[in-house]
Amino acid sequence: MNKNSPIGIFDSGVGGLTVVKEILQELPHESLIYLGDTARVPYGTRGKEVITKFALEMANYLLKHNVKILVVACNTISATCLNEIQTLSSVPVLGVIDSAVDEALKATKIKHIGVIGTRATISSGVYEDKIKKIDSQIKVSSASCPLLVPLVEEGFTSCLATKLIVQDYLNKLPLKDIDPDSIGIDTLILGCTHYPLLQDIIQDVAGQKITLIDSAKPLAKNLRKILEEKNLLRENKKPNYEFYITDAPERAKEIAENFFGKKLPGEFKKIDLEC
Repeated sequence: MNKNSPIGIFDSGVGGLTVVKEILQELPHESLIYLGDTARVPYGTRGKEVITKFALEMANYLLKHNVKILVVACNTISATCLNEIQTLSSVPVLGVIDSAVDEALKATKIKHIGVIGTRATISSGVYEDKIKKIDSQIKVSSASCPLLVPLVEEGFTSCLATKLIVQDYLNKLPLKDIDPDSIGIDTLILGCTHYPLLQDIIQDVAGQKITLIDSAKPLAKNLRKILEEKNLLRENKKPNYEFYITDAPERAKEIAENFFGKKLPGEFKKIDLEC
């Protein structure tokens, strides 16, 4: 592995750009290659076999670009087939789930954590399993939110309809603002990298006393730690950024730049993974 090789990051769509944003802040000298499978998003409504097939295609594409580490910026993939990607990969592979779990365990004061995610992520039970493995006294309440990824991919990140849908999903969780007599959760894991794009709406619906956990920032810190330990931090040279999208790159770029609040360093190029 070459320390000046890029970091490879992939997701089912544009949600993984929330991870890119934190990596750019934590590791500003690193080159990045991002791959978002916008042609086949959402992944969270699909079965494990299909998710694994799509994920391995993306991993293979990035490995052919000689990346030095793979970042799986997708909870659904991390929950269903991280082991398969690690088996395939000749470089280290970092998923998003462990980082979120660690942050949630630090944040909760009453040992009751909520998790929202895609249907595949929630059905896997991966968050509850990992949390209880560390602390069996923690109570975990979960809710699948299958419509949120398509809403983000379509750019509906601040409209009333999205807020109503978020409210309907969060009603499945024990929230003090909804049920004052409930012990309720005090911490809510955003178990999908698309969800930080809806953070303001989710916080408003959940209530200001709920701590939202986004895996992107702790993941970026874990990434730095791994690169340091393996002596793979890039030398202080001008970094290069590449963004690949499997469909509608102009739309993806528009959503991304609205989120970043500025023009992104690099063009969005369309590719076909099935060729």
